[in-house]
Amino acid sequence: MDRRLSVAPMMDWTDRHFRYFARLLSRHTLLYTEMVTTGALIHGDTARFLRHDPAEHPVALQLGGSEPAEMARCARLGEEAGFCEINMNVGCPSDRVQNGRFGACLMAEPAVVADCVAAMKAAVSVPVTVKTRIGIDERDSYDALVDFTDAVARAGCDALIVHARKAWLQGLSPRENRDVPPLRHDVVLRLQADFAALPMVINGGIQTLAQAADFLDRLAGVMIGRAAYHNPWLLADADRVIFSDPTPPPTPHEVLDAFVPYVERALAAGAPLNGITRHILGLFQGRPGARRWRRHLSEQAHRPGAGVEVLLDAARWVR
Repeated sequence: MDRRLSVAPMMDWTDRHFRYFARLLSRHTLLYTEMVTTGALIHGDTARFLRHDPAEHPVALQLGGSEPAEMARCARLGEEAGFCEINMNVGCPSDRVQNGRFGACLMAEPAVVADCVAAMKAAVSVPVTVKTRIGIDERDSYDALVDFTDAVARAGCDALIVHARKAWLQGLSPRENRDVPPLRHDVVLRLQADFAALPMVINGGIQTLAQAADFLDRLAGVMIGRAAYHNPWLLADADRVIFSDPTPPPTPHEVLDAFVPYVERALAAGAPLNGITRHILGLFQGRPGARRWRRHLSEQAHRPGAGVEVLLDAARWVR
């Protein structure tokens, strides 16, 4: 697994349509699904939750849960579906996630996380990783983070992805938890130095590839979230800047031309157009006609029966 750069799992954002689009921009960046709960996989439409295009690879599945047997069962489903990594969410602070006893609240129960990791490791041959915070509420000492890390490392965790902020489980919304707690990149760097055998990926507040590259001499990788979503051209430069791939990046029009056949297939399978085009509004960011491109898609893609012609009409503003 090349973890030098990845796009964070983001609910309602990193769905299969976005991931296909992102892969047209970067051949090497590791992509993650939205978090999928064990309950949804076991009791819901399993095929729908695991559906992805082979072109998305490398792509990892993020699971939310806290029962080792269920996590192992869902990890097997993920491996059988073709995902190259299974990641456990120990970072989401939302009330709904807490009520389900998974996400960031599990930082208070490192033994439970370790049991889940061990169960998944025994069930699959692909890497098993954990995405966490540096602390929660008043449980934010470095010693507590070391205890948590030691527990998951001993359980066989293949890599630790650390969002360099603590989370407040009460009093802050999930959105506020992405911005209000101060960033502590230094904590992640110290943790990697203390656990040199455990690859670590840093997440939180990284906006540019130059920032990302600065971490790569001390960490296994960097995970970027909202910056990569809102400015997709950051990914277009990633292969050259991060992965030393000399292949010229595609132009926006080349990406669009490659994306249209995918849109046609997705529409034929019943996907609504606006569920696809909402991910590509930034395709022509900073270029003449970009505002009209966004406006046309925003106004037309949600209409009943909207088809690929809406996308082609929008492209006329930027041709």
